[in-house]
Amino acid sequence: MIVEALSLEDVSPDEISSDEPLFVEGLGLDSIDALEIGVALQKKYGLKVDANSEEVKNKFYSVSTLCKLVEQQSI
Repeated sequence: MIVEALSLEDVSPDEISSDEPLFVEGLGLDSIDALEIGVALQKKYGLKVDANSEEVKNKFYSVSTLCKLVEQQSI
């Protein structure tokens, strides 16, 4: 979903480690990418994400933490 939502042409899903940071280091995404991921999560899973929440930064840390967010809000 991340590769598709951000149109990452030079990155395949297999190249993204589940526990690697998505922002700054690791994949090197920025705040605009975070917004696009948030919109994609809203569209695909109906998630409500408060962009101003400090907790959101922790939830958007890696693929693993995003998966946990989806699981928690899908219950």
